[in-house]
Formats: sequence, C-alpha cells, structure tokens
Amino acid sequence: MNDYHKIPLSFSRKMVAVSASVTKEKNVIHCITEVDISEPRSLIKQHFEKTGTKLSFTSYIVCCLAKTISLYPEFNSFIKGNQLVILDDLTISVLIEREINGEKVPEPIGINEAQKKTLPDIQKEIRKAQELKSNQIGSLSNYSWIRFIPKMFLKLFVRIAENNINLAKQYGKVCVTAVGMFSKEAVWFVPHGSATVLLTVGSINQKVVKIENEFVEREHLCLTVSFDHDIIDGAPAARFTNDLVKIIKSGDLIRNYE
Repeated sequence: MNDYHKIPLSFSRKMVAVSASVTKEKNVIHCITEVDISEPRSLIKQHFEKTGTKLSFTSYIVCCLAKTISLYPEFNSFIKGNQLVILDDLTISVLIEREINGEKVPEPIGINEAQKKTLPDIQKEIRKAQELKSNQIGSLSNYSWIRFIPKMFLKLFVRIAENNINLAKQYGKVCVTAVGMFSKEAVWFVPHGSATVLLTVGSINQKVVKIENEFVEREHLCLTVSFDHDIIDGAPAARFTNDLVKIIKSGDLIRNYE
C-alpha cells in the first residue's frame, strides 16, 4: 500500500508558480524596515470606541502608500519596450486571500484612483471583494476565462500582461500584500512580484524603546518595500521609504479623516 496520495494542482497554484518564475527575472531591490505604529493603532481604537466602526489597518496602509506615491509620481510607472510609461491615475493592487473551491488563494483587486479615496472608501472596496462568493479565480476582475489558458501558454500570457497598458491601468504597478500580519512573531517577508513598488506587510510586534529618557513599550510593524531597480535607484528608494514610514507612523491620515 502506498504511504502517500496525489491531488491535482489547482489552476491557482499553477498561476502562482508561473507568475513567480516570470517575476524572479526582474531586477528588484528590497528595503526591510520597522515602523512604530502605536499612534495609528491608538487612533483606530479610539475611532472604534467613539463610532463603533472598526477601521481596517490594511486599508490605512494602502492610504499611506497612495499619499507617498503622490510625492513620487514617477514611481507609478513601468517599462514598455524602450519607453517608461508613467500612469496619470494611481491604481494600487491589493492582494487579498479568498476561498475558492475549498482552497485559500491570493487574488489581486485594483483600487483605482487611490490617491483620491479616503480610508473608508478603500476599506469598502476591499471588504466587498473579500465577501464576493465565487468558485472561479479571476472573478474579481471578470478575467475568470484565464483558467482556460493551457499551462504551456501561461508564462507567455504573464509576460504579455506585464507590459499591457490596459492591465496596468486596471491593476496598477503599485502593490500591497498584507499576508504577514497573520504571524504572531516578528516576521518580514521578501516577496516576488511584478510591481514597480511592492509593499509587503509583515507582523506586528511589541518592542521596548527609549523615548525622552523613559522606556516604553511600543507596537512595531515589520515592513518590506521592494522596487523595480530598472526604474528606481537606491537613493530615491531610500527617500521614498523614509517618507512612507513617516506618514504611516504619524497617523495623520486617520486624524485628518476624522
């Protein structure tokens, strides 16, 4: 008797494998950092106590990223042939986990015109996508037909999609994935992806730090910011990351919303 069993690979697993094989060829640089998020987390808690409405921390991160990209509009771009295509409107792709046919799979949704939307606007779009019932991958964007593409052509499809302007406008070249928040230990993730700017949210952990000669416990977010090095060099990437950290840490996008 065999001491193992076999199950067929789902289309979603094949798509992840093909996407990874294509995107690993990109020239990517990573910035691994921590952000003190005690202030925004406190503001989210206060908002809930006052209104009974819980603000999504992931949606807050998306808002902060949109604000930072507005300071660096040239980052909202991608290379097509010998040209740099800079997108006028900001679409942020948010990777969410959905259950399809009993399997939990990642699927992106595009938050269009993210620079114009408030935290509740973004939260509403993400929640709506998470709650959508479907047994087909790609249903969030009406691309469920991709499951009919033969495996031998999937890599070609991904390569073509990488440089497609319409898909870039729909899904964006700026991305957020927050799967690391499920961990209870200090964990950073080094991702793969096709985005020009990819923000990977890791875990939240408690750290004792010294502030004004006093030791206090603060919440810190593990964060990885990845850049397409063909477009963005190290110095502007570092400046971008510094600005992003300041915006997240301040909590101003929650405070100003209220």
